[in-house]
Amino acid sequence: MRLLVLAILVFAVAACKDDSTSRQTLTDLELQILDSIHQNEGEFALIFKSLDSVGQAIYINKKAMFHAASTMKTPVMIEAYKRAHEGSLSLEDTLTVTTQFRSIVDSSWYELTPDADSELELYHQIGQPRSIRELIEDMITESSNIATNMLVQHLGGEHITRSMRELGAKDMHVLRGVEDIKAFEQSLSNMTNAQSLLVIFEKLAMGEVVSQEASAEMVEILKRQKFRDVIPAKLPGNVEVAHKTGTLSQAHHDSGIVYLPDGRKYVLVMLSKNLLDFDRTTELLSNLSKMIFDYMEDQESSS
Repeated sequence: MRLLVLAILVFAVAACKDDSTSRQTLTDLELQILDSIHQNEGEFALIFKSLDSVGQAIYINKKAMFHAASTMKTPVMIEAYKRAHEGSLSLEDTLTVTTQFRSIVDSSWYELTPDADSELELYHQIGQPRSIRELIEDMITESSNIATNMLVQHLGGEHITRSMRELGAKDMHVLRGVEDIKAFEQSLSNMTNAQSLLVIFEKLAMGEVVSQEASAEMVEILKRQKFRDVIPAKLPGNVEVAHKTGTLSQAHHDSGIVYLPDGRKYVLVMLSKNLLDFDRTTELLSNLSKMIFDYMEDQESSS
């Protein structure tokens, strides 16, 4: 009987050892991510940070600068909520829908057109009033360029950038609205790095942007994001993602908060540029997101 008990104990210890050695480590995950990135043309940055486990983070090219593309729309939303909290505007205030905006280079007019936009409804509402709250929804969930430019023009890029500095996102530069070709040709573009986007989303997740209530409202808007081909693409349907994407012809970004069903959450930021194959990069980024999700699931099942 004693020998049988001893044999069972030995087997149990061996089984535990096998389980612990088979569990993927954070280093394993980082090496897997780097290997996948190195198999693709282009330049990449990635930050993964668990908001529940200290030290559970991966930083790849966190300070490298990228054209912000539509990731700059999250700071625009934050600025609007900040002004509302301060009382200098109401989210129910209305702005007149327009497609004409002034270049930051020489104040000349340029016009937005539907062929370069992902949201078309506002092009049928020119001259009509639309609330700031509705414009924020259009800008984040539909990535509307009209809504973005109207809000940037109303709020001021310099004020948005200053608010990002105060928040700790020191390398988020919001200079202008979108499609200002004269500014683009003079390298006057909205820029960011992964570190600044991490700061923004980490503080949103912790309820530390403007106020806890405002942070919660902004997170809910980000959860209604309709472009879901990167971070959420290969995750189970019961995983919520509050995120904002950004695309250019040779760049694809996604940045946000992933909420797991068990209550854990993490921030994931992925930036790319100088791409030769946009679709292949989209597949890569969605695969990286799934790798990280699988790692988090493995950690929970092994604990």
